Amino acid sequence: MTKKYQRYVHLLQKVADLEAVQALLGWDQEVNMPEAGAASRARQLATVAGLSHELSTSEELGDLLDALHARGDQLGTAERRNVELSRREYLRQRRYNRDFVERHSRLCSEAYEKWLQGRTTNDSTAYLEVLDRMVQLKREEAELLGYTDHPYDALLDLFEPETTVAELDPLFAEVRKKLVGFVARIREQAPIDQAFMQQKFATDVQWDFSLLLLRGMGYDFAAGRQDLSPHPFTTTFGPGDIRVTTRAEENNFANMCWSSIHEGGHALYEQGLPAKAYGLPLGKAASLGIHESQSRLWENNVGRSKRFWEYWYLRLQEHFPRQLARISLHQFYRAINRIEPSLIRTESDELHYHFHILIRYEIEKQLIAGSLEVAQLPEVWADRYREYLGLEVPDARRGILQDIHWAYGSFRYFPTYSLGSFYAAQFFHRAQQELPQLERNLAAGSTGTLLVWLREKIHRHGQHYSASDLCQRITGEKLNFQYFMSYAEKKYDEIYFKSL
Repeated sequence: MTKKYQRYVHLLQKVADLEAVQALLGWDQEVNMPEAGAASRARQLATVAGLSHELSTSEELGDLLDALHARGDQLGTAERRNVELSRREYLRQRRYNRDFVERHSRLCSEAYEKWLQGRTTNDSTAYLEVLDRMVQLKREEAELLGYTDHPYDALLDLFEPETTVAELDPLFAEVRKKLVGFVARIREQAPIDQAFMQQKFATDVQWDFSLLLLRGMGYDFAAGRQDLSPHPFTTTFGPGDIRVTTRAEENNFANMCWSSIHEGGHALYEQGLPAKAYGLPLGKAASLGIHESQSRLWENNVGRSKRFWEYWYLRLQEHFPRQLARISLHQFYRAINRIEPSLIRTESDELHYHFHILIRYEIEKQLIAGSLEVAQLPEVWADRYREYLGLEVPDARRGILQDIHWAYGSFRYFPTYSLGSFYAAQFFHRAQQELPQLERNLAAGSTGTLLVWLREKIHRHGQHYSASDLCQRITGEKLNFQYFMSYAEKKYDEIYFKSL
């Protein structure tokens, strides 16, 4: 390793250290921070964000990257890929200035507090005011970054590199064409009884069971922890410290259970990335779509499968004997896979879920393009829910205040959720082909072979391959929506149209 490359690694790891400090401050803001600390925390986050940006766009780093890029033939394959991706990111970050970065950080902190207050009071008025400023800032960001066809492309590339509106529009057209009709057929069937899921489930017992699930998945508690927060998330402070949060509702067991599994899937990916590449592209996830593929694979392909609960349902009954003693596995399995439109994205079934994403994707594109203004959001949101899910939005909490993403400036994030589900179906199909004992192992409570497969096929590579190339490498083809449709049709035909 050359001295220049060593210096490059040193600088990027210092940037990663500052990003970890930001993440820690953000985690504490959502988990522990008292309300009165909001203003000073916003300032602290902005200061650290500014320092991180300053270092990641320094002349020294730029000169190093240019020199290493020019001598690429003297570097190994992994080193060349790190330099290539770092140089691309460096040139992009140079388009920002410190003032923009600090304004963005302060606005995110302010928007988060207004979102949290709005959730408490069920009033979106103050949140919409700050969200309007956030949208203006994101439009400014799109112009800073530049784009060819649609301003949303500039923001999308930050989370899902090389993906554009021109690619996503046909994908969501398939959702409308294939999934909407299939779901409509299901909704014509008699509803599945799910009443027992709304009994009183003590939150401390739910918590204990969620920890068992995380351990069963392979989550390493020596390198992480779980806490409570208003909106579940996963955060990384570096190798050896990958944390998840969840939320609990005493009368809704499903909320904590599947949010813990979902975030556990994210955390397993982070725990599987190569620690020696800390701060470097090869130590980071390939894309958010691939990241979501890991959480959705564990949440749905595994965590809502009958095989998985053949083992775990007995343990769940032991935790809640009064509530579940008379409920069979058959009843439980059907209940956790009930298809019914819901106002809340995170509580939605795995098919209607993509209608929620479609709504947000369409709204985000319009907001960034300037064809929709924030003041119109409540009305447009209500119209889309009426159109796509046949539901009336009764209040702000179950409307535009249900997601935290826009408060954090995360426009372009939502499409990655659907991409993740579609990648997950394709990956899981391949895993079933390559691991003939997979179903039997899941029924025995063993997820180790699946985790090893994911580590080998996905986690260890970091950003060595693009999302599209990684999918091609694993499955032999690019992302194909038909895998998700085939999975959905097989599973829900058995639940709704055939005798199990």
